[in-house]
Amino acid sequence: MHIMEGYLPLIWCIFWYAVSAPFIVYGVWRLKKVVNEHPESKPMLAVAGAFAFVLSSLKMPSVTGSCSHPTGTGFGAIIFGPGITSVISIIVLLYQALLLAHGGITTLGANVFSMGIAGPFVAYLAYKTLRGIAGFNIAVFAAATLGDLATYVTTSIQLALAFPAPVGGIMRSFLGFSCIFAITQVPLALIEGLVTMLLLRYLLALKPDVFSAFHISDKSKLAEA
Repeated sequence: MHIMEGYLPLIWCIFWYAVSAPFIVYGVWRLKKVVNEHPESKPMLAVAGAFAFVLSSLKMPSVTGSCSHPTGTGFGAIIFGPGITSVISIIVLLYQALLLAHGGITTLGANVFSMGIAGPFVAYLAYKTLRGIAGFNIAVFAAATLGDLATYVTTSIQLALAFPAPVGGIMRSFLGFSCIFAITQVPLALIEGLVTMLLLRYLLALKPDVFSAFHISDKSKLAEA
């Protein structure tokens, strides 16, 4: 989910830009390394970016100052790791802010952290943890679903920090935001998990050679982030 333009106080806009910056620098380094070592991965990078752009553009109105939508970043996190996915996300979010008025420039740092860093990192860990335990399909489904939910929880925390409740403070505010978001975000997360799993299985069957460079298969291990 995105925090809309002008909604966060300036101090929090600066804070989230500063927190996100090191992850983006690392992601750019990882991206250059992967492209140099595996030039055949460029089409799949484009697919990961397009998938995130399309899914995260399907916004649904939520509480004032935000909106609910799938993120599409679990797909990239599973294949390329969370570092590269953070770079994909900032490109997606920048295009949406400039072309669709979805999100914003002042809130870009906050949105990158929630959708491009926290969500992909959780998705990556979930896939690594479950791939050898529950099987490929369940691991991908859980990774994409949990990555989406992690984004929504992170956004709730960001809003709670910026707007603590007069009574109950940050925790009361977090519970309020997260409970309202959950009405739309939980079913969206489950749908995203299913769509991501089906797409990844389809592409694996269509272009197994591309995925082999990243050790992605039903029984193999994920490439390091």
